Amino acid sequence: MTNSDKAKRYWRTNIKYVLILLLIWFLASYGAGVIFKDELNTIKIGGFKLGFWFAQQGAMYVFVILIFVYVRLMNKLDKTYGYDVD
Repeated sequence: MTNSDKAKRYWRTNIKYVLILLLIWFLASYGAGVIFKDELNTIKIGGFKLGFWFAQQGAMYVFVILIFVYVRLMNKLDKTYGYDVD
């Protein structure tokens, strides 16, 4: 495999990861907070409706978790393609 092919596969995989994580973030923020809020509001957490909780706090927690997931995925991808600095 040439360096050009290796770089193309690396970036293709990277973009795939980014799109999947953005979809998850969209579903957690817009989907849970706006689209599915009526269904989620039937469940309560700490006295607050779940749809309201996702709109106010849950989406931020999901975003922070996705940052850590992305770092882990990219570290594995870097090692796979030999781009790790260690």
